[in-house]
Amino acid sequence: MSVIKITAAKEMARVERLSIEEGACDEKYMLDAAAGIEDALIDFISKQNLEKEITLLVGKGNNGGDAYVVGTSLLKKGFSVLAFCVCYAKECSKLNQKHRENFTQSGGKLHELTSIDELKLKGVILDGLLGTGFQGKAEGLLGAIITKANESKLPILAIDIPSGLDGNTGVVNGPVINAKETIYLGLPKVGFFIEDGFNHVGKLTRVDFGMDPKYYEMMKSFGNLLDDENFPKNLPEIKRSQHKYEAGYVLAIAGSKNMPGAALLCTLAALRSGAGIIRLFHREEMHEELANSFEELIKTPLQGADYEPFYKEVKRAKSLLIGPGCGKSDEFEHLLIDVLSKVDLPTILDADALEIFAKKAKKYPKDLVLTPHKGEMAQCLGLKNKCKDEEFLAKAQAFAEAKKVVIILKGAPTFVIVEGELPTVMPMGDPGMATAGSGDVLSGVVAALLAMGLSPSKAAITAVYIHAKAGELAAKEKGSYSLIASDLIEKLPVVLKD
Repeated sequence: MSVIKITAAKEMARVERLSIEEGACDEKYMLDAAAGIEDALIDFISKQNLEKEITLLVGKGNNGGDAYVVGTSLLKKGFSVLAFCVCYAKECSKLNQKHRENFTQSGGKLHELTSIDELKLKGVILDGLLGTGFQGKAEGLLGAIITKANESKLPILAIDIPSGLDGNTGVVNGPVINAKETIYLGLPKVGFFIEDGFNHVGKLTRVDFGMDPKYYEMMKSFGNLLDDENFPKNLPEIKRSQHKYEAGYVLAIAGSKNMPGAALLCTLAALRSGAGIIRLFHREEMHEELANSFEELIKTPLQGADYEPFYKEVKRAKSLLIGPGCGKSDEFEHLLIDVLSKVDLPTILDADALEIFAKKAKKYPKDLVLTPHKGEMAQCLGLKNKCKDEEFLAKAQAFAEAKKVVIILKGAPTFVIVEGELPTVMPMGDPGMATAGSGDVLSGVVAALLAMGLSPSKAAITAVYIHAKAGELAAKEKGSYSLIASDLIEKLPVVLKD
């Protein structure tokens, strides 16, 4: 597996300049980048079964030059290509000027815009207006072009970064391209994943533009990207002779009278993710709600403060899941603190278990995974006021270091935070996964992987990938609007089979 670093836009620009100063050819970079962009564009059109019509939106920098190179090549392949630029040739970079001329000499139609009314959009839009060095607000004609492109509802593919987005901070101060896909060059930029950036980048596709790998090693990194290209294959081999306890025995303390569904979702997800056996310890008052649960679930009621049946099972279990649907009560708090102080199983804490752990647990298992969303993480950190994403992530990292735990910070994107390591960022999944119970499914997947013997960090990273892929498959079938948590469980076998 090759690690894909996430870096700041200014850091990428610094190292690229250094490589050119040391002898690399900037035009070769542009030609190689354009070839990759063209491949991604053609692939998008083919998969969407679209007409071979392209509109180029071109600025004065090298992203605009990339767009001209792509346009020239596509003209030769029979595409209809129309270009609109917001600057005169003399204002453009030298490479931009050169390939602008090549484009027009190859029969490309180029319009120098002076009014937004002159902009006529069709087909697939390739955004080469602004680059990763942009900061501030896209105003005037430039802002109007971005707004009109977004309002057209035509698919937009952005070169390196959606125009108008700050690649260092993710901050949006004005109109920003809403890309269906961002074809980033070299490394993904941190601004894609923080603040409002993720709402604009769409699918992320990497293009290698030929820079020597030694320069990537020089870059400061914000974190590492997790995607199909570099997903680690961590699942253990299934032995022919194994029995159910060797496959992975999960104990769960989950659910309450008002939230029995959380218990059912997390336990079924654990079984569908490879656990050989799961036993749910639940409040006695949930008996009726669980009467029609799935047949494979072993249910054991907790009788008041008598935890002996639970501790008896701990001796042969491989992982422990606590929290989904438990709610807040003195009874649950007492149980949680007692269990954490006495059990040394690999453990995952979710939902209402998180804040209790953060504020009151003095002793707990050494292998511990927490799965908060941002609101729950803020509670764990004791934050009263909202802070910038970079500061928030730094505080979460400090919490992980102090407590020596792994944190799955759920959201879009999801961050896996591990003591002593840079964050791993998961940009995959589907917006429809923002639905009740989705996190319960994730906690069940993590519990199963821990029971199989994966380390907390590997279990967390593998689980968020499996969960995201299941969400994508479910959304493809059901649609984002209609997605529910149980749809994700249906797709877990498909993901694991592949």
